[in-house]
Amino acid sequence: MNFTEAADGAAVILDTIGIVIVFLGSLIALAAYFIRWLKKTDRASAYQQARQEIGRSILLGLEFLVAGDIIRTVATSPSFQNLGVLGLLVIIRTFLSMALQVEVEGRWPWK
Repeated sequence: MNFTEAADGAAVILDTIGIVIVFLGSLIALAAYFIRWLKKTDRASAYQQARQEIGRSILLGLEFLVAGDIIRTVATSPSFQNLGVLGLLVIIRTFLSMALQVEVEGRWPWK
């Protein structure tokens, strides 16, 4: 196994971890929401908690997906075109992460 194959394998593992985190985190948040909803406690609060939990799982999953993209691009095929695509992906995911963090925490990350 050479370095490129190992780096590509690591990127696939990171991508898989990111997808699993988003999927399982969303399922857990949804299950917790339905439990709170069925108990007929404050349903607005249950909805808000579910949104925050889903947002947190998406944020964590995005971090793993970005790491996988960085490893894949830098280690396996470092061309200017691929680096440009990576830059755009990182910018888009950073914007999404910031927007989700504002949604989850209710404040800007730098405050």
